[in-house]
Amino acid sequence: MNKFRKRPVVIEAMRFVYPVTQEFRDFVGDSLGAVEKLRRPRAVAYAIIRTLEDGPDGEAKHIATEGDWIIKGVSGEFYPCKPDIFAMTYEAVE
Repeated sequence: MNKFRKRPVVIEAMRFVYPVTQEFRDFVGDSLGAVEKLRRPRAVAYAIIRTLEDGPDGEAKHIATEGDWIIKGVSGEFYPCKPDIFAMTYEAVE
């Protein structure tokens, strides 16, 4: 089996928190779909994130939940990443 190392690239990312801020909306732009939170105790908000992997009908297949990181990829695309995976994969850049 071949092994590969992820190339060191600097990415931009923002954490999805509810309610979303204008800064978050500006960051994700047209890739941000519906954002909703049910009206019940301990409900978690979710957001639809349109990615490059969405089908030809444009139906988003990626859902971010509160606390997920939204990453801007090397081609300007966006996708959600769970906090534990983000912490294992990325570190802050000064």
